[in-house]
Amino acid sequence: MSMAVIGLVAGMALGFAGYFGGFGAFVLVAALGAVGFVAGRFLEGDLEAGEFFRTRTGDRDDRRR
Repeated sequence: MSMAVIGLVAGMALGFAGYFGGFGAFVLVAALGAVGFVAGRFLEGDLEAGEFFRTRTGDRDDRRR
């Protein structure tokens, strides 16, 4: 499935939630979509759990090594 089709489906889901459920449903669907996106990226191996808990340092070049 192409990214355009996935974006279309996500936009339609948010539109239906906003129209039929109001702003609260819109925010809930958007938040759950973001959680699902992060979980999917984690399961595919694109993200690691340590990336969320790593402390930032003043030297930005550490990430490039």
